[in-house]
Amino acid sequence: MDMPRAKWKIYPANDELPDDVKNLAKQIENDGGTVLTIYQEPYGKNWQIFALLPLEKVKPTPFQRDLSSSHVKRLQEVIEQVKRFIDPIVAVRYGDGEYWTPNGNHRREALLQLVAKEIPAIIIPDMSVAFHILSLNTEKAHNLKEKALEVIRMYRGLLETNGKISEMDYAFQFEEAYLITLGLIYEKHLKFSGSAYVPILKKVDNFIDAPLPEALSEREKRADLLKEVDDVIEPIVHSLRERGINHPFLKQAVVSKVNPIKRKRIATVEYNDLFKQMKKALEKLDPSTITMEELIALASEMSGWTD
Repeated sequence: MDMPRAKWKIYPANDELPDDVKNLAKQIENDGGTVLTIYQEPYGKNWQIFALLPLEKVKPTPFQRDLSSSHVKRLQEVIEQVKRFIDPIVAVRYGDGEYWTPNGNHRREALLQLVAKEIPAIIIPDMSVAFHILSLNTEKAHNLKEKALEVIRMYRGLLETNGKISEMDYAFQFEEAYLITLGLIYEKHLKFSGSAYVPILKKVDNFIDAPLPEALSEREKRADLLKEVDDVIEPIVHSLRERGINHPFLKQAVVSKVNPIKRKRIATVEYNDLFKQMKKALEKLDPSTITMEELIALASEMSGWTD
């Protein structure tokens, strides 16, 4: 039986609520939440629900960065100072009565530590919105590792919810194909330094137009090959440092020395072939023949990322 329209404040008042929105409103109340209003947002005229959600049922999306304790503490202090919580989170309903917030984890944690029981939220009926976190969340990752880990967590989240989609379908949210490859490496090797490879990866690591499970298998092969190359490079870099060469972009310089495409704008070699060529060249490289002057010249091609 449908709930009477009078139960909820609806805007525009005379518009008919879609069934999925009505069902979501009922689910929110069954989950212990309170629906305050159901409205059309001003840009796309899509229906959204403004509600108070039980705080214990709100979780961060599993693919976002870890909490900053200092940021949470600062938010707590501000909330206590103004004696009110004024910035609702965005949330989507996931699973059996759980809610994911793609942009409000620090606010959620601050309220939790202040022993609040509810949190005001704008609930989006479209689950896919949670996977737009990289474009919706204005607090961008500060370095390559954070960014890549954010992307691979999103990737795994998509795998769980819809394995039929391809990387191409979410190219805008992933931003760069190489972030997926690097994310797979950072998951296992947090101290990995990936920024040296970005100029090359931008040219040869493209999105894979295949269902995500199939694409992930190829991604893992790419990640393994890149890690094999890195395992050869690191001893060379260490050898150069032992000689007293401590240029800040030493690794980038070594990568550039064996980079077969150099400054070509378009690569004519495939990912696997390129890194196999690099690995062979590195295995033949004698670090004692590399001069400081050569390294300075080679390091001029940098990614702009920090690890």
